[in-house]
Amino acid sequence: MLAPGATQWNEQESRKNFQVWEQYVVPGDPLSSVLLVHPLAEKAGGDRFHAGGKHWQSQEDPEWQTLASWVRGTTTGSKMRVLQTNSAGDNVDVIDPATNKVVGVIDDIEVPHGIALAPDGGRIYVTDEALSTLDVVDAKSLKVFKRIPLSGRPNNVDVGKDGRRVYVGIVQDPGAVDVIDTASLTNVKTIPLNGSVHNVYVTPDNKYAVAGSIPASTISVIDTATNTVAWTLKMSGGIRPMTFTRNGDGSTKQIIVQLSGLHGFAVVDFAGRKEVRRITLPEIPGVKKETMGVQDAPSHGLAVTPDGKVLWATSKWYDYVAAYSLPDFKLLKIVTVGLHPEWLTIPSDGKSLYVATAGTDGTVVVDIAAMKVGATIPVGFVPKRNTSGMMQVD
Repeated sequence: MLAPGATQWNEQESRKNFQVWEQYVVPGDPLSSVLLVHPLAEKAGGDRFHAGGKHWQSQEDPEWQTLASWVRGTTTGSKMRVLQTNSAGDNVDVIDPATNKVVGVIDDIEVPHGIALAPDGGRIYVTDEALSTLDVVDAKSLKVFKRIPLSGRPNNVDVGKDGRRVYVGIVQDPGAVDVIDTASLTNVKTIPLNGSVHNVYVTPDNKYAVAGSIPASTISVIDTATNTVAWTLKMSGGIRPMTFTRNGDGSTKQIIVQLSGLHGFAVVDFAGRKEVRRITLPEIPGVKKETMGVQDAPSHGLAVTPDGKVLWATSKWYDYVAAYSLPDFKLLKIVTVGLHPEWLTIPSDGKSLYVATAGTDGTVVVDIAAMKVGATIPVGFVPKRNTSGMMQVD
């Protein structure tokens, strides 16, 4: 409470207030933060019940947006953007989801592979296979201003929710994850793993970095507090894209993982450290199965809607994305999107799914509510990895 006659808190009181509320926030992730989800209407992505009532009816509420921006660490001048790498185009397209137009291009990166956006929207991190570096791009100018040497040739990348560390998968044998300190922009640690690393992801609660190896068929879970391997899990095939479901407290519930040779995905119980379910995507009678260039990855893209209610998965065999309800994994809809659908990303408003279609040099926009294609955006050659988030543009 404010002291009698006071109009604002002093520094000590303000710090106490902050220490209470930071317990209910996951930095960089509003929809994992109880502060924002608990008082939000269920139909807008909030919890089912709140003893104090529902304060916001929509994520579009200006007050909700203000707090969400604070949680993300974004500043005035930030706007939502979709970032699409072009694996044969040596560049990255920047898409404005408000217009579904390309509004900028990041050049000067030969063979860009993975991409991640800093939680505060100020930097873009791109793995550079040609130079074996992590290239750091200024979000406003879209220029590379730093190339950080890595321990080997990289594949995918992710950034911690607090923005302090970037985790880079090293595909060059013997395989590792490099840890980049974002304050000094230096490679501070190489974590050796069993087998070359294809993908790496930071869990929604920021407690773990999860790496997958194709040749070793192994998931490695790294504790981000110590940057050491916490546990590993051997699967039946090479580890391809992954995503996560969450418990009510924001902790990781499941790893959803696509495997080499599997037209579908497997479900791993995170606490139990074991596979508990496997889903096969539908085949389409009368439609030619596309096997050219699939590279033993008939399914190679996953995304969960911000409210945690729908999982989307790609079929490269049949050129579609499939929607499954969560937590029961019931098939809801199949949406044809075009040749060789790859990675998926969903901006935080949860309205649209962005699908990289490598075979058509486009990014296809699926209206999530209607579950149908709404637009196709021409991008560079062979688009694959993508991401989305608030980016500093002014």
